[in-house]
Amino acid sequence: MATTSIPSGWIAGAPIGGAGPDHTVVDPATGEPVAEVALAGSAEVDAAVSAARAAQRDWGAATPAQRSQVLGALAAALDAQADLLAEQETAHTGKAIRLSREFDVPGSIDNVRFFAGAARILEGKASGEYSGDHTSSIRREPVGVVGSITPWNYPLQMAVWKVLPALAAGCAVVLKPSELTPLTTLTLARLATEAGLPDGVFNVVVGTGADVGAAIAGHPGVDTVTFTGSTAVGRTVMGQAATHGTRVQLELGGKAPFVVFDDADLDAAIAGAVAGSLINAGQDCTAATRAIVAADLYDDFVAGVAEVMRSVVMGDPRDPATDMGSLISTAHRDKVAQMVARAPAQGARVVLGGQVPDGPGAFYPPTLIADVAESSEIYRDEVFGPVLTVSAFTDDDDAMRRANDTIYGLAASAWTRDVYRAGRASREIHAGCVWINDHIPILSEMPHGGVGASGFGKDMSMYSLEEYLTVKHVMSDNTGVVQKDWHRTVFADPGRGSR
Repeated sequence: MATTSIPSGWIAGAPIGGAGPDHTVVDPATGEPVAEVALAGSAEVDAAVSAARAAQRDWGAATPAQRSQVLGALAAALDAQADLLAEQETAHTGKAIRLSREFDVPGSIDNVRFFAGAARILEGKASGEYSGDHTSSIRREPVGVVGSITPWNYPLQMAVWKVLPALAAGCAVVLKPSELTPLTTLTLARLATEAGLPDGVFNVVVGTGADVGAAIAGHPGVDTVTFTGSTAVGRTVMGQAATHGTRVQLELGGKAPFVVFDDADLDAAIAGAVAGSLINAGQDCTAATRAIVAADLYDDFVAGVAEVMRSVVMGDPRDPATDMGSLISTAHRDKVAQMVARAPAQGARVVLGGQVPDGPGAFYPPTLIADVAESSEIYRDEVFGPVLTVSAFTDDDDAMRRANDTIYGLAASAWTRDVYRAGRASREIHAGCVWINDHIPILSEMPHGGVGASGFGKDMSMYSLEEYLTVKHVMSDNTGVVQKDWHRTVFADPGRGSR
C-alpha cells in the first residue's frame, strides 16, 4: 500500500484532524511507512464524548428492529469491502494475508451479523407479584456512552467485539484503536456512517494510550470502559476509571496451558500445538504457550512439534503461501528474542528457532523450548510471540496443578480420549475457556473472557451484551388506592420496609 494521510479520528459522522504530533503507521514486515496521521488528544476525546452523549438518547430509544436494520447494513458494507479490509489489516500488523482473509475479516463480519440479530431479542422480564399488592418487572436499558480501547494484534476483530454489542444494546461508543494499527478501525467507522448509523453513535479517536486512552478511561462522560490489552495496562485503566466509579470490562493477558494426557491422539495434539502457538505469530492472548505433556509422550511430542514447525512458511505476509508473517514491531520482536535468550540460563533447552533472522522487518521464527522449569520466566510470563514451551507431568493431579500454576486464566486446552479426564479438565482448569482436543476456535455465539490476571467480563455472544446494559426494577401498585398513611403502614410492619 502506498503511504497516505489518514484522519485522526471519526467524530459525529465525519473524519477529523488532530492537533498532536505526526505519527507514521509502519508495515512491520518491511519497515516501510504505510500512512501518516496527526495524533489526537484529550480535546478530541472531549468532542467525541459530547457527540456520543448527544446521539445516544435517540439511538437508545430506537426500536430493536431499527437498530438491527442499521447493523445488518453495516455487515453488508463490510462484506463488500472485505478485500480492502484484509489488505489494510495485513499492511499495518504484518500478519499473513491468508489469516486476514480467512479468519480476521470473515470472523468480524460474522460478529456484526450476530449482533444485528441479537439487537432484536433483547428483553426485560416480567417478574411477578412478590409483595401481594405490587407487581415487579425488570427493564434492561443501555448503560449510555461506552469508552473502548483496543489492541494492535487483531485491530478489526477487537473493534467489532467491543463496538457491536454496545451498539446492539443501544449505547454510543468512543473507541481508541492502537496508533500502530488504526486503518481498519477508521474504515469500520466510515462504513458504519455510510450504512446509516446516526452521527455520533460510533466515534474513533487515534492517539496514544497516555493521551487518548487515559482521557477516555478517566472521562466523567463515559459510563463504562472496555479494554483489551496487557494485564499491566488493564490495571492502569481500571484505576483511571475508578476516579469516577465507571464500570469496567477487561480482557487481558494469557498463558494458556496445553495439557496432553498419555491417551491423547499424539498427531492431533502436535498439529494443535503448532497451530495454537503460532497463530498470528503467537501474538494472541489465547495462544497455546505452555505445553504440559505426559512423561510417556514427552520426547515424541517434542520431536513431532519440531518437525511440523520446520515446515511452517515464514515470510512476505502478502504471499498467500505464507503461514506466518512478522511481529508488530522490531522493538517487540527484540523483547521476545531477549526472553528466549535468557531461557537456557534457567535450565531450558531451545530445540528450534530462537534466532532473529537477517533482513528487514520484525520477523521471528517458530521457536520450541523444552525442559522448562515452572519457576522460569519463559514459563510464567507472557511472551506474546511464536514461542511454545514444553514441560512434563507425572500424573493427572500433577497435570491439573501445573495447568493452574499461573496468575492468568483466559484459555486452556486438554487432549485426551478419556471422557472422565476431559470432564475433570473442563471442571478444574481455572480459565474462561477450556477446549477439549482442540485449541483456538472461537464462535460469535460463544463468550470470550477470562479470570484472574486475564480480566473479567465477556466479549462476543449474548453474554457480552450484559456489559452494556443496566438492570432497572420497576414496581407498580396493584390496588389503585393512594397510601396516605404509608409511613404508618411501613413502620407498623417493618418487613415492608427497604431494610
